[in-house]
Amino acid sequence: MSVLVGKEAPNFKTKCVSKSECNDIELKNLRGKYVILFFYPLDFTFVCPTELHAFQDVLEEFSKNNCVLLGCSVDSHFSHLAWLNTPKEKGGIQGVTYGLLSDLGGHIAKSYDVLAPEGIAYRGLFLIDCEGIVRHQVVNDLPLGRSVEEALRMLLALQHTEKHGEVCPANWKQGRRAITTTTESVANYLTAVNA
Repeated sequence: MSVLVGKEAPNFKTKCVSKSECNDIELKNLRGKYVILFFYPLDFTFVCPTELHAFQDVLEEFSKNNCVLLGCSVDSHFSHLAWLNTPKEKGGIQGVTYGLLSDLGGHIAKSYDVLAPEGIAYRGLFLIDCEGIVRHQVVNDLPLGRSVEEALRMLLALQHTEKHGEVCPANWKQGRRAITTTTESVANYLTAVNA
């Protein structure tokens, strides 16, 4: 498994379905924005729609923090369109409005090293900064749904560190105390947390 954190995110150009429209997209053209790129195994499956709807539920939070959400699977853009037109009560993702990437052949998944032996993607998630550098990655096995709340927390933590030059301790949430990289700051933080 490759660790991409600290490296330039592998570029890709592919079909992207959003709001029932299909357009070409290239990752490098999203510079200046944060990107959450998440891989899921297949359309019309079981854990996947729960994740896609969970991301949709907080899409506004990602958007207002200059972040583009992109889901990616080895399905065609035609499959994405059909799934987007399938209502929730039939296991569909109708109402999802962020981009879904077509990765026929698994070339994008392979470049991010999340292509499973079965030819589908593990549940990989990559936080890419405005310069195109991967700052966070996590990969779940196929049956394990990811935490959308954690993905948003990591985006906000990255933005906090970039803006304030502080580091974010374990379980940090927006509005909570961060620390500077000094022994005194860590000691003060630990003392306050354990008080």
